This record gives sequence, C-alpha cells and structure tokens, in this order.
Amino acid sequence: MEVPVIDLSRYLEIADQLSADPAELAAQSSELGELCKDVSRILKETGALVVKDPRCSAEDNDRFIDMMEKYFEMPAEFKRLQERPHLHYQVGVTPEGVEVPRSLVDEEIQEKLKVMPKELQPSFPQGADPKWRYMWRVGPRPSNTQFKELNAEPVIPEGFPEWKDTMDSWGLKMISAIEVVAEMAAIGFGLPKDAFTSLMKQGPHLLAPTGSDLRCYGNEGTVFAGYHYDLNFLTIHGRSRFPGLSIWLRNGQKVQVKVPVGCLLIQTGKQIEWLTAGDCIAGMHEVVVTKRTIDAIKLASEQNRSLWRVSSTLFAHIASDAVLKPLGHFAESPLAAKYPPLPAGEFVEQELAVINLKGNKKDDTGR
Repeated sequence: MEVPVIDLSRYLEIADQLSADPAELAAQSSELGELCKDVSRILKETGALVVKDPRCSAEDNDRFIDMMEKYFEMPAEFKRLQERPHLHYQVGVTPEGVEVPRSLVDEEIQEKLKVMPKELQPSFPQGADPKWRYMWRVGPRPSNTQFKELNAEPVIPEGFPEWKDTMDSWGLKMISAIEVVAEMAAIGFGLPKDAFTSLMKQGPHLLAPTGSDLRCYGNEGTVFAGYHYDLNFLTIHGRSRFPGLSIWLRNGQKVQVKVPVGCLLIQTGKQIEWLTAGDCIAGMHEVVVTKRTIDAIKLASEQNRSLWRVSSTLFAHIASDAVLKPLGHFAESPLAAKYPPLPAGEFVEQELAVINLKGNKKDDTGR
C-alpha cells in the first residue's frame, strides 16, 4: 500500500478567505470540504499522510541534509559539546545509546506485541537506540511558562556559520506545512479551522534530525529507532536519502514508507490522540536497516557520498502551558474519560521520563 499524497496547493490558494466556522466552510467550497475530510480520514485510518507543499522544495531538504551530514560526521567529542542533559536533551545533541525505545519500557505495548501476527511484528531492539539526534527549537517561545526546560535557548555548534539560517528556514517551512494540515484536519473533523493551530502557538516545536552511522551500524536488521509512537502533536519528515522507516496502520498492517521526491511525510502523535479522544491515535513506527537500505548504502559508497542516514524530522507540539483535552464534539466521546485535562508540558515531561530523556543517570536534574 502506498501512503496517500495530498497536494496542499488548492487549500493554500484560498485559505485566507475561509471562515473558521465548520458549517460555513462546507458552504464556501464543497471541493475543499471533501479534501479536508480526506485529510482527517487518512490521519484517522493510517496515522500517516504524505503532502506536497509548494513552499517546501526538494532543494530545501537537500540543503538541510547536506549540513546535518557534515555535522554528524564530526568526532563524537565535538558533538558532545552540544549535549544538554540537564535540559532533558530538548536542545542540542542527544548521543547514541541514550534514547530508549518505547517498546522496551511500555508494558501495554509489550502485551500488544505478544498477540501481533509474527509477520507484522516490529524488530526487537536490544537496548537504547544507536542513533544521534539534534534538537533545534523553531519559532517563538513564551516569555512566561512553567516549563522552562522545554522552552530553552538553542545550541549552535562552532564552525557552522550557516547553522541558524539553515535550521530556521527549513524548520519554519515544515511548521507552515503542519499548520495547513492541522487546519484541514480540524475542518475535516467538524471543528473550527483554528481548533488545533490556536493551541500550537508558541509551542516547543523542535526540528530534530537523527543521524545514524551506516558505516558502523549498516547491517541488515539493525534497529535505529525501536517501535514507538511520538509524544507530540504531529511529526513531519522530509525525504531521507536512506530508506528504513516502517509504520503500522490502524488496522495493524505494516508499511515500508516511500516518500516521493519533493514531498513530506506527516505522522500522528500522542497529543492529537488526546485532543480527539482517540479518534486519531498516535501512529507506531520504527527505523530499521532493510534490504532497501543496504542497496542505498552500496549506491552511496559507489558515489562517494556520506553514509550517515539523516532524518529530516520536526516535532510540532501543543504549547506547553495549553491544556490537552478532547475538543468540541470529541468531549462527548465514550472514550473521553481516558484523556483527562492535562497541561501539555506536564504530559511531555511524563513521556520523556519513560524513554530515559528525563532523570537520566548521567545527570538526575534532567534528560
């Protein structure tokens, strides 16, 4: 199965003219209403959506990946200068061997895996992920917040004069794409157009590329990111130069993702599950070295290209001080009680503690 592709161009052409009221929106454009219903339906049924946004080009993605390959190729001792464990690793670099896959520590997930058909089961990691990650805050942060660690100042490595411009440019473009999808999903769910985006303002959005060393860890079956869901609202990825991402649809089907050139992949996180009382659920996924990855490694070696697998990933969040709770008609869902009101920042801190990014053994003041 191919993940559906939604072209955002039509919505962008008339978005500023649209009312926020769901009933008026339907009257304004039946064509657009159907497209928005497609977005909400696909997110609900698959947990993943591929979009084409004319504002986000393949060249933008390549420029970003080129810089991140150069960074991840630097010696480990250089990269560790950007490590901030006392800030829950929410800025700067997270070294390999720190982030623990959810499937290793979540008993509920482990129970579900036991009854999953063998051919659909994920790869089972043996420990923490052997990937590096860099966290870069994108967009404005609140001047007053009770979650300062989640809204810390960014970290810039020395020797990368283009760093801030490249990170901000690509990050803001991807957030813009997320905001359009969030508006379309809200309309499709029968909510006001800004139901989600109003809660995203000044959220702790993070451009969070991973770096996986395929020279050291390029054997088939190596798990770079063990089976997990994302704790944020929506996650967006540019196209990686090395395949390996698999997702699980709501019906349990496992799909190896192929993102077309010039497109972006969007995945549902735990915060949208909370806001829709489980109508949308956080999508499960993993990153593993597959036969397709091996083929890409061989080609990159022949062409003398970098063998670091960079994911062009951004985590879009609900603002830390905003309250997560089922919105609109979702509050009447029989499942709403499973999603009690909770500040988004508190929810994030709880989730980080589970995956070893808060209360780290190296530094019990933070992640």
